[in-house]
Amino acid sequence: MTRRNAVVVTHSRLRQSGTVISEAVEQLRSAGFEVTIIDNVDPPAFGTPSPRVRDDTEIVVVLGGDGTILRAAELVHCTEVPILGVNLGHVGFLAEFESFQMSEAIRRVADHDYSIDERMIAHVDVWLPGATKPIEDWALNDITLERETRGKMVELSIRVDDVEMSSFGADGVIVSTPTGSTAYAFSAGGPIIWPNVQALQLTPLAAHALFARPLIIGADSTFTLDILDSSVSDGWICCDGRRQRSLPKGTRIEVRVSRSTLRLARLSGVPFTSRLVSKFDLPVVGWREHANRSKSAHESPHAPDSHGGTDEGRNAR
Repeated sequence: MTRRNAVVVTHSRLRQSGTVISEAVEQLRSAGFEVTIIDNVDPPAFGTPSPRVRDDTEIVVVLGGDGTILRAAELVHCTEVPILGVNLGHVGFLAEFESFQMSEAIRRVADHDYSIDERMIAHVDVWLPGATKPIEDWALNDITLERETRGKMVELSIRVDDVEMSSFGADGVIVSTPTGSTAYAFSAGGPIIWPNVQALQLTPLAAHALFARPLIIGADSTFTLDILDSSVSDGWICCDGRRQRSLPKGTRIEVRVSRSTLRLARLSGVPFTSRLVSKFDLPVVGWREHANRSKSAHESPHAPDSHGGTDEGRNAR
């Protein structure tokens, strides 16, 4: 009999606060999996490969929020192992199931009853001044380049495909994937990009410039960001809110679409648009429509129409 291996990624706080994690692990074992539990995964240094799951791992089950999924993504980077997220956090945008659906999720995993959603990731090359080769890293959500000194601005030059687009002082910029467009970039005023779109988005953070709008480029293009020698602050780079380091003036950062992808296990088949409406609790009924509905609700259903009849009579004709 072939051994089936699953990795559960969670957080020690969740393991200590109740029985949800232990029950999920027991259900996986009852379904025939050998289970390894990983929690409190410290981020590796920027540009340093993270530890990965074993090659014979069938699936990584994440019990937590989106932050826990980002930790789990480091464990499967450059592998074919899929991630299934069960939301025990707040929004849980990347998660497939909520905690009350745990049993169904594990049953579907055991039966191989899921599809794979391949998510684009971003690759970043950091060229320090005088370097002969770059420091490489990646991000599922976003790469943030910020000022290192609080209260100062970092002066940046922005290029696309080696054509200079703009330069300005700012708190920083966010380069996000479509997956990350609903995260930090969304909070900074960037648009939402559907996950099946192959693109990268750059969103300035409080830029001191007349033209500092979000930019979206295709999968074959590259963002190049230079920290100008005249900048009053050095830079600080961070990938997915985890792997980070300081960057001196004169550093060049290049961001493009990676050849690798992240594999998310999908069980429900719910369209991204439905997930967007649900997770963000979008007001799908506008105020005008809401006002009309309220007005209609207070009107008598038997009120005469403009032709002297009633609604019932009109429907009968």
